Amino acid sequence: MIDTHAHLDACEAPPEELLERARCAGVDRVLGIGSGVESWRATLALAERYDRVFAVLGLHPHQAGENEARLEILRDLLSHERAVGVGETGLDFYRDYAPRESQLECFRAQLALAAELGKAVVVHSRAAEMATAEALAAFGGTVVLHCFSSPALLETALERGYYVSFAGNVTYPKAEELRASAVRVPRDRILVETDSPYLAPQPRRGRPNEPANVVHTVAGLAAARGESLDELAELTTRNASEAFGLP
Repeated sequence: MIDTHAHLDACEAPPEELLERARCAGVDRVLGIGSGVESWRATLALAERYDRVFAVLGLHPHQAGENEARLEILRDLLSHERAVGVGETGLDFYRDYAPRESQLECFRAQLALAAELGKAVVVHSRAAEMATAEALAAFGGTVVLHCFSSPALLETALERGYYVSFAGNVTYPKAEELRASAVRVPRDRILVETDSPYLAPQPRRGRPNEPANVVHTVAGLAAARGESLDELAELTTRNASEAFGLP
């Protein structure tokens, strides 16, 4: 299995412990998410140290602001052979920690960067479905909708062939609408993630999340879709390898 979204540098446990527990659970690769300059460098350092870690680097919408200098640094770091995607980027009109226009400018700039470098873009969207769809309309590259929690974006995702990635919240008892969305995602477009250390799946809820726990998300999705855990694990692994060009 592949955990396609983990903030390893934000986890309390040492990375070697996290990765060993992940390996024992059947998770052989992890995409570490770097958000901001220090996090980008820390995540790349982990990817250099551990052959099962790859880096996805970007500016979260909460971090949108003075972007030009950081985007130049980001462009340079994304040239690293262990960097496989741009993100997470996108729009968050729920928290509004950054002005919406700044978020849009930052998102568009990172979409342009992903297009320039030929890398997948990992998208955060919260309470911004229409604006997210509009911003992505002209982007012709690979799109991953991270921690999918916006059923209103599902039709757009299906029409445009986006990858749809589900995190631990899809296992929560009240997440019927998310599970219904998961049933509709094509077999070649579904992904799984933890969003560690956040959103631990139901069997581990209330504790810090970690890559090993992605197995619980796979199990929940498999039950909802009427597939076996092994079958969905194989599918999502193949899909992640294709989306991010993983070895």
